[in-house]
Amino acid sequence: MATNSGANFEVPAEMRAFAEKSMDQAKQAFDSFLAAAQHAVNTAGTQVASAQSGAKEAGGLAMKFAEQNIAASFEFAQKLVRDKDPQEVMALHAEYASQQMSVLSEQAKELSRQAAKIVSHSAH
Repeated sequence: MATNSGANFEVPAEMRAFAEKSMDQAKQAFDSFLAAAQHAVNTAGTQVASAQSGAKEAGGLAMKFAEQNIAASFEFAQKLVRDKDPQEVMALHAEYASQQMSVLSEQAKELSRQAAKIVSHSAH
């Protein structure tokens, strides 16, 4: 077996410089990738939090409207029970139906605005 104990293996300077430059470029590319990934995660987290907050607000608004509508229905029912005159009952019913249509229309508009707000905030 021949040994080469006296010979030193030396990497040429150009090859060493090329390797160092390649490592620097790879590190910069990796750092850029990490920064972009971190930005994407932060952006997604912000959008999720915004959507959750908006959904919670919309749910609260829907519950508020449901409570109002139920209260109006009970009030209408109490008035109906007290009235004995069929003409008054018909007048009460017409008034209730008209008021509820107006209220429901306004509630639908408000829920629509809330939904648009959620979508707008989620898109940013």
